[in-house]
Amino acid sequence: MLWTPAWCTFAGLGALYYASWVGLPDCSRQSLARQFGKDEAPVEGRLLSLNEICCATDLPLADKDNDALADWQLDKPPGANSTGHFIFETVSSLLQHWPNTRMRNGHNIVPGTIPPGTLLYRGTWSPDLPPGPGWTATDPEHSILFCRKLVKEDACWHLTLMSMRTLKVVYFDGSSAAKAPFATMDTQDIIAWGAVQPGRSLEEMNRIEDLCKWGRQYSVDGFVRMEMDFEIMLCNFTSGVRLVSSLNLAGSVILMSNTSSRRSSRMFEAMYAGSWHNHYPGETRIRLDLSGLVSFYDTELVPSLVSARSGQERRDHRLLNVSREDVARVRARLGEVLTRPTGQSSGIDWRAMIRVVVDRYSERLEFVRYLLNSVDTNDWNSVTDYAIKTQVQLRNMLVPYILVNTTPPSINLKTKEAGSGTLNWARLTYKLCATTHTEVLDDLTSSEKVLLSAVRETTREICRVVTKMWGSGVLAGVGQFMGTVSELDVEVVQNLIKMWRKDIDDLMAWLDWSVWVKCRPACGPEEICYLTTWPVGFPMPLPYLPYEEGYVLPLPSQLTQCKASVPVGPPHIELADDWERPQPRCTRRTDPYDKSFGDHP
Repeated sequence: MLWTPAWCTFAGLGALYYASWVGLPDCSRQSLARQFGKDEAPVEGRLLSLNEICCATDLPLADKDNDALADWQLDKPPGANSTGHFIFETVSSLLQHWPNTRMRNGHNIVPGTIPPGTLLYRGTWSPDLPPGPGWTATDPEHSILFCRKLVKEDACWHLTLMSMRTLKVVYFDGSSAAKAPFATMDTQDIIAWGAVQPGRSLEEMNRIEDLCKWGRQYSVDGFVRMEMDFEIMLCNFTSGVRLVSSLNLAGSVILMSNTSSRRSSRMFEAMYAGSWHNHYPGETRIRLDLSGLVSFYDTELVPSLVSARSGQERRDHRLLNVSREDVARVRARLGEVLTRPTGQSSGIDWRAMIRVVVDRYSERLEFVRYLLNSVDTNDWNSVTDYAIKTQVQLRNMLVPYILVNTTPPSINLKTKEAGSGTLNWARLTYKLCATTHTEVLDDLTSSEKVLLSAVRETTREICRVVTKMWGSGVLAGVGQFMGTVSELDVEVVQNLIKMWRKDIDDLMAWLDWSVWVKCRPACGPEEICYLTTWPVGFPMPLPYLPYEEGYVLPLPSQLTQCKASVPVGPPHIELADDWERPQPRCTRRTDPYDKSFGDHP
């Protein structure tokens, strides 16, 4: 009895398919005929899958249709002055401590909010709220470093505040609270003073007053920055926040003690609190509106910096040569996004979209590089084994985009190199891979168009390289699913491995994602993975002051920059070897601490 409905089901599907075949336009019917045989339908009794039907009718098969893939050449990398991958990575890193410590020269300004009920902390010498603008921290371990006494009999006051309404803030990315003249404050200078002024890196009070004065016209409540942890520069302590507590702590005894381990402990705990926000999603108490992103990597908004960046590493990018016209455009654009009515954007979650791309490719690309670096090129078994393993991983990334009618040519790679011509059959896979995330997006703000371009440029290059590597593997015969070569050739596969290594190294260097920067091997239970973070291990001397009980610890705004190791009261400053180019390393969580943690109060 069950056979009758089953037969009817298949007969119905067959009738539907026949109807779809008869109803096809001549050009589509001819395309199908080319696939299955001239002027004839598919073999009787064989039902096409939906994928086969769609591929056969909707996708280019004729030679004239190849023009649609003319812009998808596998031998064309991005231009030397492209910045989409910089925008992609910096946006992917927003409000995350690790990548903004590694690349401290911020290039993005983003509007955001702090929701009601958020606690903020302030360490100070007074139980009272400041009458004007001032600094707060998002974690008490950070603010307590500034809980200090001015004279012996005074104590440490630690204030806790709570936001009573949504606070409107502006975020500067990078290590934007590091008081140093090497790029950390460039974006703030332009907003506060209209030009980069490295000589004013220590003018913190002038900076916060001028930023708040500028922000008043846009009802900005504060500015978000980062050093060892995140901070909020509040413009008014009597609007939008309420004092929860003002506590007279005994911590001053610890902070002022000449016991090195106690000083180190307080500084380490501040750094440790910052590490809670090292990676995605980062500091979650601040909500950014990426539809209002303003980026100095936007070459249409800021064209004057294109030539200035030429030939530089990303960590050396500055805003020093930005033109007055570009500064005016940046400030105008920021003013526009800060006055734009709520809800005037596409509603796309750009952070989530970018994160999907990072999650999809970061570990896989890293694994491909690991496999290729594991090959013993003197052992043929090792070469073939890892070539096949690598090819499987490359195919895994492309499975959603390899169509049923994707057919590689039969060529002899000993006589013909695999290049754009021999890989034309893979161009459609490349295009589908690169455009899936962004193909139909529209109704975007100016900032969202910048984000869209960044995602497109980044995914395009990832897909170009991965498709090129996969296609080359297919032609070399290491693809287990395409059936191009029955026997592997030693020379061909060895050359393939060399080419793959270069391809993956170049791609990962171009992307330069901070998720790949980690301690290897992983740190032990009594350690954390750490990047040298301002101010620890950085050159910041003061005239020598002899230590005595009641010694007044210097505020960060009192510190100055130099390139030597000099004494600063207690103890002696030791420059970190990597303070200019921070590298991950394991550091102890208990006494004895890394000696650099004792170098700053």
